[in-house]
Amino acid sequence: QVQLVESGGGLVQAGGSLRLSCAASGGMFSNYVMGWFRQAPGQEREFVAAISWIDGSTYYGDSSADSVKGRFTISRGHAKNTVYLHMNSLKPEDTAVYYCAADPPGRFPPVTYGYWGQGTQVTVSR
Repeated sequence: QVQLVESGGGLVQAGGSLRLSCAASGGMFSNYVMGWFRQAPGQEREFVAAISWIDGSTYYGDSSADSVKGRFTISRGHAKNTVYLHMNSLKPEDTAVYYCAADPPGRFPPVTYGYWGQGTQVTVSR
């Protein structure tokens, strides 16, 4: 059974940095697409970034591009079962629960993701 476990969230002051990790297990992830989403209180879930484990291609989307452009970077670990979200110059509006997601190879980025983690809270104080 596919399992995604996020870690690395916490409380940070504005301008600080965090690195979120997502550890994947239970599946053949060498060709999967991994993504990060976030959901702030009272708001819809927002796509943040995606990465393909096939070739490392990344995608930050259109709506998310302006909000995280130049500040967030998605990357994959050498073991190919871990994906990271590096977050710099954090702002209070980045406060949200951040979710890791995975989907078998196909369209990049996927329209939907089949597997989700439980999320990790990121809180950015002023």
